[in-house]
Amino acid sequence: MGWGDLKTLTACTLIIFGSQIRAQGISLTQYTVTSKSITVQWSLYSGASSYKITAIPKTAGLPSFVEFGGNTVLGTVNGLSPNTIYTIEAEAMNASRTVLNHAELDVSTAPDVPTIKLATSKQSDSITVEFTDVLGAASYILRAETADGSFFSEAPVAGSPGTIQGLQPYTTYSVSVLSVNSAKAQSQPSYPMEAKTVLAAPQLNCSSSSNDSIQLRWEPVGRAVLYTLNVIMAGADSRRRLNTTASSLELGQLEAGTSYCITVYAWDPENRPGDQATVCQITRPSKPRVLDMIAMWGEVPNLLVMWNMSQGVQMCQVVSSSGLRCTSNSSSCSISPIRCGETHSITLTAYNQAGPSVPSDPSEFISFPCPPNPVWVLEPQPGNCSVEWANVSGAEYYTTFVKSDDGVEETCNNTRTSCRYRCLCGYTYVITVFAHNRAGISPPGPVFNYTTLPCCPGNVFISLVSMDTLEIVWSAVRGADLYETRAVDQSAVILCNDTAPACALSDLTCNSRYSVVVTPCSDLRGCNRTCQPQTHETAPCMPEIQNVSRTNNSGVSVTWRDNNNAANYTVSLLGQSDTRTCQSSGTSCQVSQLSCGNTYEVSVIAMTTGGFSLPSYTVPLETAPCCPVSLTVSQVTQSMSNVSWSSAQGAHTFLTSLSSPRGQARCHTQDRHCLMGCITCGTNYSVSMEAVSLTGYKAVCTYQGFSSSDCCPSGVRLYRAANNTLRIYWRSSSSQRPLVVDVYGSTANYTCTSAPTGNSCDVAEITCGNVYAVVVAPVYPDGTKVSFCPLRMYSVSCLGNILGTVIYRGRRSVD
Repeated sequence: MGWGDLKTLTACTLIIFGSQIRAQGISLTQYTVTSKSITVQWSLYSGASSYKITAIPKTAGLPSFVEFGGNTVLGTVNGLSPNTIYTIEAEAMNASRTVLNHAELDVSTAPDVPTIKLATSKQSDSITVEFTDVLGAASYILRAETADGSFFSEAPVAGSPGTIQGLQPYTTYSVSVLSVNSAKAQSQPSYPMEAKTVLAAPQLNCSSSSNDSIQLRWEPVGRAVLYTLNVIMAGADSRRRLNTTASSLELGQLEAGTSYCITVYAWDPENRPGDQATVCQITRPSKPRVLDMIAMWGEVPNLLVMWNMSQGVQMCQVVSSSGLRCTSNSSSCSISPIRCGETHSITLTAYNQAGPSVPSDPSEFISFPCPPNPVWVLEPQPGNCSVEWANVSGAEYYTTFVKSDDGVEETCNNTRTSCRYRCLCGYTYVITVFAHNRAGISPPGPVFNYTTLPCCPGNVFISLVSMDTLEIVWSAVRGADLYETRAVDQSAVILCNDTAPACALSDLTCNSRYSVVVTPCSDLRGCNRTCQPQTHETAPCMPEIQNVSRTNNSGVSVTWRDNNNAANYTVSLLGQSDTRTCQSSGTSCQVSQLSCGNTYEVSVIAMTTGGFSLPSYTVPLETAPCCPVSLTVSQVTQSMSNVSWSSAQGAHTFLTSLSSPRGQARCHTQDRHCLMGCITCGTNYSVSMEAVSLTGYKAVCTYQGFSSSDCCPSGVRLYRAANNTLRIYWRSSSSQRPLVVDVYGSTANYTCTSAPTGNSCDVAEITCGNVYAVVVAPVYPDGTKVSFCPLRMYSVSCLGNILGTVIYRGRRSVD
């Protein structure tokens, strides 16, 4: 387009009054684009009286421009080439046409306008359009509208052909196409073309009233002149085609239980087929047939009915003449509850989506017999049992099952109403009786439990564990929940009940014979009273001591009361150091040779074939104290003696006596020695002692006699004799032994001996001027002297070289 062709340009001007004038540069933006025009928008510029918009192609070609007034901000440049990139320049000019400011923008025009070649409708809600492709188009827009403008719709498509949907059936639409480039620029619509949508599909309803027909119904479609139906059987390649102008049709001669798919469409006056509607319908099942019927037992007896599943059957229903019914989608189902002795007429009906089939021919079922009831057990003899029951109507024979609790089972088949079996003690038997006929076996009748009496215990062992208690132990037996142990004597019955196989019977009468029996009992059957007793004797009664008397110092006699039959007694004397016993079958016994100084506990035990009694209450017995084994008498002075003795068992005090015709000396003490005075010298004494226990019981002890020492001479004097000799004088002594004179000086000691009848003795060569101690004492044959004779002190002076005066200085006892 040249500059001389401006008369071909069309200008679109937007004038703005009162707008704010910008002082900055012009801003330029794209507004709309078509295949032959570009519309832009700009901002007002201060001082501008007009604006010039120029479109300059990027490729070869002439530019185009349009001028607009000073208050215009939106303008269009027309007459451009489709699918071409232009540089749009906006210039703000003053009244003298001087350019004040300008702005540029690159814009591409839309592709060229497509041309519709064909517009057709194959669906009642859509039209398919075929059109020419346009260079530069990235996509297209299909546009449909009604002649009265009441409907307008656009749909984007990628290319030809394209379909616009959401339309109404059998309606005429004006259809056009717009091209769109990648910049989203749209061309002008193409020249329109009219197209009419086809008829909608009929709304088809199907049903089957028999196993060989299907009924079809539909609402008439407006403007339809004919209906076509295509019928296809499931699994078959054949097809049946039917045409009709009516709105219903029945299909006959079909297969039972078979699905058929029917497609229907309407034809419009232009002879165009409309939308298709397809539905599938199955025919009703064929008449079923019962194959078998079996009675089943469980918690609730039921009848299992079986059949063959024919084609197209989804479910079968069994109905009994008694009103029972069941349904199943398999080849069997059970009706319950059925009862024994009944007759049932069974019919079977098959179902699918189409409905029920014709019911089958009735099948008769005669029920099984009822179970025998009541059932009871007779046990005429232990170990032999008989199951009995009442006769069952319609039963041909019976089966009896007897199962013991150890798992052993017996079976008995017969036509009678009884069955014998062996039943052992202590067992529980589970008994079930069935009746049979041609229809089958009866359901289980009431399970009858029969428990035999528990067995009598074996290995019963009875022992006496105390004087009045019997312990009974036995082997546990089958069937026993409790054991009753009974002991019976002439006057009492003792019972013991326990679940353990042992029992202790206490507080029994001593020296008695008891009949003991262990009776097993069960919760179900009670007690077995046929068990045999055993006899056992209790221990003898405890003896009672009546008297314990001494026969002598070492013997006693024990008597007691006899309170047992045929008992032997043992008397025991238990002492601190020894034990003595004696036996007797009577009521007394003597024990001798008891040890002295001992305390005994006396008891009596009785013994019979039943055992030993408790010991009697003890009676204490004390024997006389022992005499000391040794006793010694030693003379301390001429008139005193010291008596000592060894220990004596059982003795608490001692009374010691020294006796002679001249007198007696006594001493009472707890010690083991005693100092006794008033002893006469030269006298023979007899020695005795009484050992006394704490309770005052005495033992008299005698010992060897004691002779006191000879008497010391009296009247001892010293006289001077010739030749420095001293003469010792004394009065005659009662002693018949020689006398020894001992003279002790500070420088020398002197000794002389006199005859037994003499009364003097001389000691020569005495040194004068010295003090001498003189002792005169009898001497024994073994050379020992009486040690307690007094010592006398004398002073001997000198008269020149000879003895002078002898002066008595006094006396003292010998140390």
